[in-house]
Amino acid sequence: EESQKKVAKTQDNTKVKDETVVDPEDEEIKAEEDFDEFSDILSGKITPKIVITSSYKPTKIMYDFILELMRVIPGSSYYKRNKHEIKKIVKECSEKGFTDIIIVNEDSKNLNGLTHIHLPGGPTAYYKLTSVKLSKDIPNCGRPINVKPEVILNNFGTRLGQRVARMLGALFGARPDFKGRRVATFHNQRDFIFFRHHRYIFDGPEKANLQQLGPSFTLKLRWLMKGTFDTKSGEYEWIHKRR
Repeated sequence: EESQKKVAKTQDNTKVKDETVVDPEDEEIKAEEDFDEFSDILSGKITPKIVITSSYKPTKIMYDFILELMRVIPGSSYYKRNKHEIKKIVKECSEKGFTDIIIVNEDSKNLNGLTHIHLPGGPTAYYKLTSVKLSKDIPNCGRPINVKPEVILNNFGTRLGQRVARMLGALFGARPDFKGRRVATFHNQRDFIFFRHHRYIFDGPEKANLQQLGPSFTLKLRWLMKGTFDTKSGEYEWIHKRR
C-alpha cells in the first residue's frame, strides 16, 4: 500500500471554514442589496460624487497620494481640511449632494489610515493603510486617462465582505467606460484588501497585456460603523478583534 504524500501546510489550506460565506445568488441577499445604502448608485440611478481630504497638516506625500486617488476615482474632488472637524465636513458635503467622503490619515509622513464615509446616512469604514506606492515608485508605470474604470471586486465572499465590496464599488458607480481599458482591482486575501490599477492592451484576439498604473496600496478593515462618523456614541456593525 502506497504511503500518502504529505501536503505542506499553508495559511490557506489550514484556514477554518468561514460559516459566514454566502451564496451571491441567494434570493434573500439579493433582496436586501436591492434596497441597501448603495443600491441607487450601483443601479445607475445616482452618479457618485466623492470628496477626498486629509488629516491635519498634510505633507507632500499626502498631496501626491490624493492626486493619484482622484485620477483613479472619477467624479472625485479635493477638500482642503484646514482645521475642520470631520462632523463639519460630513454636514457640509451632505448638504452639497456628495455621496462619499474619503479621509486619508498621515503620521510623520507615513500614510497609515483611510476613513470612508458614505453619505448621507452611512455606513462609515475605517481601514489601516499600508504598502502605499505612488506612480513614481512603480517601474514602467503608465498614466491613466480620465475615464470611468472597470472595477473588479474579488474574493469578498462573506456577508461583511459583500457589504464592504458594495461600499467600495459605489465609489465608482455603474456603467464603466470600456473604451478606456482601465481596471481598478480590489482583491481580498486573508482579510487584506490589495488595490491595483491597470490599463490593458489587446495583443491579438485572445491575449491582452497589462500596464500597471499608480497608485497601489493595501487596506485592512478595522471597523465598520452604522451612520456617519461618530467614534464616541456611534454603533458599530463590526470591529476587528486583536488575537
